[in-house]
Parts: sequence; C-alpha cells; structure tokens
Amino acid sequence: MSVVELGRTVELLVRQVRHWQQPRWAATAAGGNVSRADLVHRLVQEIANLAADAEGGPRRAVPRLGNDLALPDQLRVVAADLVAAAPPPEVLARAAAEVTATRETL
Repeated sequence: MSVVELGRTVELLVRQVRHWQQPRWAATAAGGNVSRADLVHRLVQEIANLAADAEGGPRRAVPRLGNDLALPDQLRVVAADLVAAAPPPEVLARAAAEVTATRETL
C-alpha cells in the first residue's frame, strides 16, 4: 500500500459524504445501530490512533465537533498526520482497509 493509494481511498470517502447535510449524517449506518456520523468519527479516531502509534506518541481522543459536516475535514487531517508519520506499508494498508470498510457501510 502506498501513500497515493491511501490518499485516493480517503478522497473517495470524502467525495461520497462531503455534500451531506445533518439529517443524512444522523441516519443509521447500514447494518448497524450507530449513526453515519458516529461511524465516520470512529474511523477518524482509528486513523488518529494509527498516526500516534507510527509517531511513537500517546493516543489522544479526537474531539467530536459540534457540527458533523466537519467530519470529512477531520478525516483528511488525521490521514495527513498518518502519512507525515511515514508508517510502514502494512499500516497504510490497514488504514485504507478501515476507510474502505466504512465507505461500504455508509
């Protein structure tokens, strides 16, 4: 897995959701009992955890902002943090798999 492939995967998800308004974010994700916003926030946290691990730093909770419309931007930021940490390809592959799984569930 390369940085370019992870970037492409993240961008596909962002394009899928960036135009959503609050009611669509609040809807239940397919096959689950959490909202779409909760699902994407969980993904943002997971990518942030991977970045922290790659940097050798502590994991920190990603704040849940008051507006779910910010979630695509949060995803882009934590993905950029992960790339900046220069993790091994298997970490990039894990991140891409998480993004893909989330995208399929939405």
